[in-house]
Amino acid sequence: MAEHDHAGRPAHDDAGGPVPSRERPAAGEQRPTTQEEQPEQVAKRRNGAAAGSEAAEGPATSGSAKAGSQAKAGSRAQPGRTKARAATPGGTKAGQEPEAATTGSGRGPSAGKAGRPAGASGPAAPANLGVLGMARWAWRQLTTMRAALILLLILALAAIPGSLLPQRIQDPGRVTTYIQDNGQLGQVLDRLQLFDVYSSFWFSAVYILLMISLVGCVVPRSAQHWKAMRAKPPKAPRRLGRMPGYQEFALPEGQAPQALLLQAQKRLKRAGYRTALAEDHVAAERGYLRETGNLVFHISLLALVITMAAGSLFGYSGQRVLVEGDTFTNSLVSYDSFEPGSYYDSDRMPDFRLKLDSFDATFDTQAQGSQFGQPRSFLAKVTETSNGASTQHELRVNEPIRINGTRVYLTGNGYAPVVTTRNAKGQVTFSGPVVFLPEDGNYTSRGVIKVPDAGKEQLGFGAVLLPTAGLNKDNELISTFAGLERPYLVMTAYKGNLGLDSGQAQSVYDLDTSEMEPIAGADGQPLRLEMSPGKTAQLPDGLGSITLDRIDKYVSLDVRHDPTQGFMLVFSVLLVAGLGLSLFVPRRRMWVRVKDGRVKVAALARGEDPRVQAAAADLAVDLRD
Repeated sequence: MAEHDHAGRPAHDDAGGPVPSRERPAAGEQRPTTQEEQPEQVAKRRNGAAAGSEAAEGPATSGSAKAGSQAKAGSRAQPGRTKARAATPGGTKAGQEPEAATTGSGRGPSAGKAGRPAGASGPAAPANLGVLGMARWAWRQLTTMRAALILLLILALAAIPGSLLPQRIQDPGRVTTYIQDNGQLGQVLDRLQLFDVYSSFWFSAVYILLMISLVGCVVPRSAQHWKAMRAKPPKAPRRLGRMPGYQEFALPEGQAPQALLLQAQKRLKRAGYRTALAEDHVAAERGYLRETGNLVFHISLLALVITMAAGSLFGYSGQRVLVEGDTFTNSLVSYDSFEPGSYYDSDRMPDFRLKLDSFDATFDTQAQGSQFGQPRSFLAKVTETSNGASTQHELRVNEPIRINGTRVYLTGNGYAPVVTTRNAKGQVTFSGPVVFLPEDGNYTSRGVIKVPDAGKEQLGFGAVLLPTAGLNKDNELISTFAGLERPYLVMTAYKGNLGLDSGQAQSVYDLDTSEMEPIAGADGQPLRLEMSPGKTAQLPDGLGSITLDRIDKYVSLDVRHDPTQGFMLVFSVLLVAGLGLSLFVPRRRMWVRVKDGRVKVAALARGEDPRVQAAAADLAVDLRD
C-alpha cells in the first residue's frame, strides 16, 4: 500500500507525482477489507484514495473530523446493500471516493445485487415503480405536448378510411353493395367498423385520449403562464457580453446614469416591453403573447373537440333519396336512415318540406383522354315549404341550404328507371321509379325490381342500366358516357317467393333468389330482356308484361341538425388566431446596464428571433443620441 501523510493524502516523490504502489487496484476494482482491518483503517484508506478530492476541497481534517467522517461512512453502509462507483482508467475520478463493498459491520466483502461482484461498475437496475408509480408515469407521458401532437396525428390518420370507404351514416346502400362485391374482405372491414369510422370504438378511444391529454397539458401550463405574466422580468446577468445581441458605448457626457436608465425604461415601454428598474440596470421582457397564442390554440383545439362531441349528443343526422317530383317531409318516418344524438328529442324536429323540382348534371364532352365524361357540375332545384310559405333554393355540392337551424347537403345522385308491370289481365301490379346505384364513372347502375303482387307467383328482376349504351372490343354492352344519350335497360327475370313475408329485413338493392327460379325464354334459356324507354316486353307463361316508361334522376340528401355550429365557428377563428400569435410573435428579453461610465445593451431571444441583434443596436443608437 502506498504511503500516506498524516492528513490522509498520498506521499509524493521528488518529481511531484504520487509514489507508485504495486497494490493499487485496477480501474473499476475495489480493494476488499479484511476482518483484521478496523473501521479507522477503512476510513483512512478511503481518505487516501480521495486525496485529489480533499486537496481541492481544503486542508486536512483534524482527528475529531475524522471521527465524524467515520461515523458518516458507517451510516452509509446499510446491511445487505452495496454501493459502488465507477472508477476512471488509471485511478479514481476527482471529487469521488471509491467505497469498498462492505456489510453493515464492516467485516469482509459482500456480493452486489443480482450476483454482481462487489465493487463492479455500471448503472444499477431501475427500481420497481409499482402500480401507483406506473400510473403516475403514464399520466405524465399522456399529458405532454408531444403525446397530444401524436394523438392528433393518429386521429387524422384514423379518419382516412372514412374518406376512402363508403360510410353507413351517409350512404347505407353503397356500403351494402361494397360488402357484397368484396365478399370476405368486406365482412372483415365491417367487423373492424371501417364503414362506421366516426362512431367506432377505436376512433372514440383516440378522441377521448386526445381530449384528456389536452386538458392535462393545457391547464398546468395556463396556470404557469399566468404567474409568469405577473412576475417581474429577470435581473440582468453578470456578463451581458455573451448575449446574442450586444452593444456597448460610453455614457454621454453630462448625463446621469439614473437618467439614462429612466430613458431606456421609457423607450422599452413604448416598444411593448414589461420593465423593472434596478439600481444599476433596467430589465425588460416582451413576447408573452407568443405563449398566450400557443395556449389559445390548444384551448381552442380542446374546445373544438368538446363542441364536436356535444354536437353529436344534441343533434341528429339523416339520409333520404329523393326522386325528381317527389316531396320529403322532415319527420322520423320519412328518412331512409336516421341517427339521433343520445340526448336529442325527435319530437322537436323542425317542421318543413322539400320537393325536388329538377336535377341537372353536366359532364365534359370536349376534353380528351381520361377527362372525357368527367362531371363538371351538379345542380338540384328544390322548393322548401315551412310556416306556410314556399321558397326556391338551388342545392349544390358543398353548398348546403339552411332551414330552421338544419342543413341539407347534396351528397349523391343517380338514375331511377320508372317501370310498370301488368298481369295477364292487363292490371297494373307495380308502377313507379326504382333507384339504381352507380358503379363506375360512366354511371353503369344496378338495381332490382320486386313485384310481390304479380299473381300466383311473385316476380323479381335483376337489372343493369346503361345511360349511354355501346359495345366494347369483345362486343359486350357497356356504358360509354354518364349522360342519358342512349339509355338501355338489361334485365333478368325470376319467379317464385321473394321472401318478403319471412319477417327478416331485406335491402331494396338486393334480390333474394334462394326460393326463386329464372324465367325461361322460348329457347329454354333464362329470359334476358333488353329495353329502351317507352318499350314493353311480354313475359312468357302468362306472367304479364313489363314496360320501361322513362328514366328519372334522383339525389341523395344528408340532413343535419347541429346546435353547436356557432361555437364551432368561434373556436375555429380563435384557433387560427392563436396559431398566428404562437408563430409570428417573438419572445425577447433586453437589459441596459450603466457601470463605470459604460453603457451596456444586451438582447436575448427565447426561441427564433432574427432581429435580436438589430433590436439591441437600435436601442443603443436611441440611448447614445
